Amino acid sequence: MTLHFPNMAEPAGRTLGDEEVAALERVIRSGMLNSVWGTEARSLEHEIGELYGSRHAVACSSGTAALHLSVVAAAPDPGDEIITTPITDFGTVAPILAQNAVPVFADVDPSDGNLDPDAVAALIGPRTRAIMAVHLFGAPARIGALRALADEHGLTLIEDCAQAWLTELPGGALAGTAGHVGTLSLQQWKHITCGDGGLTVTDDDELARRMRLFADKGWDRAAGRSHESLGLNYRMTELQAAVARAQLAKLPGVVAARRRTAAELVEALRGLDGVLESGVLETGGHGVRGGERAGTGEGRRVIRLPRPDGHAWWLFPLVLPAGDAPELAEHLSAAGIPARPGYLRDPLNRAPLWRRPIYGTSHHPLEGYRPAACPAAERLVDSTLLVIDWNEHYTSEHVAAIADAVRRYRAEA
Repeated sequence: MTLHFPNMAEPAGRTLGDEEVAALERVIRSGMLNSVWGTEARSLEHEIGELYGSRHAVACSSGTAALHLSVVAAAPDPGDEIITTPITDFGTVAPILAQNAVPVFADVDPSDGNLDPDAVAALIGPRTRAIMAVHLFGAPARIGALRALADEHGLTLIEDCAQAWLTELPGGALAGTAGHVGTLSLQQWKHITCGDGGLTVTDDDELARRMRLFADKGWDRAAGRSHESLGLNYRMTELQAAVARAQLAKLPGVVAARRRTAAELVEALRGLDGVLESGVLETGGHGVRGGERAGTGEGRRVIRLPRPDGHAWWLFPLVLPAGDAPELAEHLSAAGIPARPGYLRDPLNRAPLWRRPIYGTSHHPLEGYRPAACPAAERLVDSTLLVIDWNEHYTSEHVAAIADAVRRYRAEA
């Protein structure tokens, strides 16, 4: 019988249970489902603040909303630039456009797809307002180097942690706490979920004030029915917050389980011929990489493993020789293993929308805008990156099946 791999679209792949049902009943029986007057969303914010050691946490309706709040906090003028990665969900970029700012795509480190600080540094100009880093697949980005760049140039550093719940940075701090604002997602496919939902964390009182106002239509509740600034309704409901609180209690176990089986797979693959560990290190500078960079050394038929340090394992990525990712993905899929090449159809710097007006018939402030090439990102998406779905309910049996399928692929190559 084919081994079933649990996924996050079914009960067997989630940690939803009696605790979430009881949380929903608690809210419904209270009669108050709106977080303005309820207690669940405020309690969730307090618990997230405690977990992340942040002075402020702001709950909102989605991970994309959280990113929008973070861009609002950075306060770009129309036409200002925000540097980000081309390998990410469009929810990272949409808030930049929503604030009439310009996304500038920096290339990535080919070993893991996270922003290359040197590429970011080369793009900083007079209109740059912020850097938005994504901890891709749960792997820690080179956030120390990016924070140094932000501080040097007076920029806001935003950390998109949608895929990086409890990801650890060098030194042990959590991803989301090294920048000026960190964002979290509670969407269906994340480590924990309430269907949709998001949070931001920050230690900055003013940034928190801007985000909280924007999430509630710019309404300063203490001043009565008075709207201080532009805002949208990004409020999280009490139902979302109650489920999120029940899920939050399970988060350490979810991440620990993913780390345990991911470590087993790293160990199982490590000994295979042609499989190497990625040697990416971070220091206080703009990033120092140990060992050979993935994507160099043409002709070496190697598979590069992800580095487990701090990883939260939203997905399990592999970097392969050029052109091998689609072939291995097909091989794994035929064995019943949920794997796919590239993660995205196109990196966002090549998305079709840049060829069309963004706002009605207007291109402002993107007149003449064409994102620059990002060769490392394009190579990853086109031919070298493979991702395997990961789940807290995987067992050693699942790990063995994946390792055996990769072993057989290597033997046939």
